[in-house]
Amino acid sequence: MSALPTLGLIGTGIMGAPIAGHLRAAGYPLRVHTRTPARARPALDAGATWAATPAEAADGTDFLLTIVTDTPDVEQVLFGTDGAAETLAPGSTVVDMTTISPRVTRVLAARLADREVALVDAPVTGGDIGARQGTLTIMCGGAPRAFAAAEPILKTFGRNVVHVGPPGSGQTLKACNQILCAVNMIGVCEALTLAGRSGLDLPQALETLAGGAGGSWAWSQLGAKIASDDLDPAFMVRLIQKDLRIVQEAAQELRVPLPGTALAQQLFRAVEAEPGGGALGTQAMIKAYRRLLD
Repeated sequence: MSALPTLGLIGTGIMGAPIAGHLRAAGYPLRVHTRTPARARPALDAGATWAATPAEAADGTDFLLTIVTDTPDVEQVLFGTDGAAETLAPGSTVVDMTTISPRVTRVLAARLADREVALVDAPVTGGDIGARQGTLTIMCGGAPRAFAAAEPILKTFGRNVVHVGPPGSGQTLKACNQILCAVNMIGVCEALTLAGRSGLDLPQALETLAGGAGGSWAWSQLGAKIASDDLDPAFMVRLIQKDLRIVQEAAQELRVPLPGTALAQQLFRAVEAEPGGGALGTQAMIKAYRRLLD
């Protein structure tokens, strides 16, 4: 019998598939489930076992990891028909890496606690590149003991794994991260728009400012994509819009004004209004600025 705990993983999309690969490379026994079975093929080829339902994915596992799309999806895989909660054993732990509502996370943690199951909310940042390279930043909420038990698993694909507080805290910090992503994109687009209209060489501008006080990951990475007119997604517009709705829900509960975030939402909405716009990368915000110049 393996000395490593048995894991279940629900969700093998852009982020989940490479995470599954890291878990298998580390030797963890792994059972996977996803709504689109074809997406599980790389994990199965790496030695994972297929589970037909969330309940089957959770049955007999010590840790169940979930990385799906939105708050209702997490609720469904845990407590819907054939949900994982049906088979999660007392003493097991759910590690949810989806970006969802902090408030709902706290509700889910309480419901699982009634079954003697712990919840660690562990949303990730670093994109598909970070998932493939195993360099994600993972912000975790939950009981300290549950986090300590899950930490070695998370470190197989995360470089920076941090416990930030009780259940829901990881999701709250991820909301803060998404504010930075969205508002940084406004700065990148405005700076590049001014540089381009002024006749400056955009690659040179990107390189020159990257090391200055205004430099950022968004400027260097996504700014370069804008300069080459590459709007393919690493993170899609429709997904950051989902995240920003979560941000505004949390802010409304606390009566916190977020005008910069609201502006980013409207600019992304202008991109979404175009056919296929929601499937573009977040750097496609530049399309809204280009339209303003027309």
